[in-house]
Amino acid sequence: MMRLHNHPELTQPARLADWVAARLDEGLNVFDHADIYGAGQCEKLFGDALRAHPTLTKRVRVITKAGIVPAVQDSTPWQVKHYRAEADYLGNAIDKALGSLSVERIDTFLIHRPDPLLQAAEVARVLEDAVSAGKVRQIGVSNFLPEQWRWLARNTRLPLVCNQSQLSLTHTTPLFDGTLEAHLTDGIRWLAWSPLGGGNLAERIPADLLSRAREETGLDETALAIAWLRQIPGTPVPVIGSMNPDRIRCALHGARSQLPRPLWYRLLESARNMAVA
Repeated sequence: MMRLHNHPELTQPARLADWVAARLDEGLNVFDHADIYGAGQCEKLFGDALRAHPTLTKRVRVITKAGIVPAVQDSTPWQVKHYRAEADYLGNAIDKALGSLSVERIDTFLIHRPDPLLQAAEVARVLEDAVSAGKVRQIGVSNFLPEQWRWLARNTRLPLVCNQSQLSLTHTTPLFDGTLEAHLTDGIRWLAWSPLGGGNLAERIPADLLSRAREETGLDETALAIAWLRQIPGTPVPVIGSMNPDRIRCALHGARSQLPRPLWYRLLESARNMAVA
């Protein structure tokens, strides 16, 4: 929901509630947020929609993240973007998100970025307390490397259920550097942000290949990107940034489709501009 504030037509609670209800009817019930999306406005707009239509509240599952302070929100003289994976900061962020989102419990709370100053044991206690208090159902991380999430995991009795990080046809490095295998080994579900490559797939893959793939599979560019992603072991979950209902439906079609193995590799080869070794 990071682009919600860029859609004036959805800033009215009733219209956004209708949009949410339509996604729920399509079988999509997880909505991704962060405290910095829209400088906090995205969580509030979503919460306003739920307050206007409270019957939706029990049908939605909310992911939210905290721990990044953009430079424009830095109240110190330094005016620098920085990370605050600190116990008190994250505890307060959870309480603030519950109010903004108008939910009784956050389904999944993530530390938004790895923080070199992270005091893992202190942060773990705050997250454990939030789960015990019923404020959060489960915890995870975002943009962490394997040893970064393993250090946090060693300091908490709670499982880390997911890592939200970049993965797509236009960002395939994690498939070749051991990152994928680390997710699988540790039982960390991959939530893939920018699964459509920022909408630039057509710039990386020739039009004739996309056309041939569409003829064979019936999938457009969006659906192809999602189908390709979902065939990776562990079945990464795409985090779709688009608010366009038609594009979301195309992505959903792709998530329910299977590509021929040779086509999967042909798309990979083309996107990387490198022949399969």
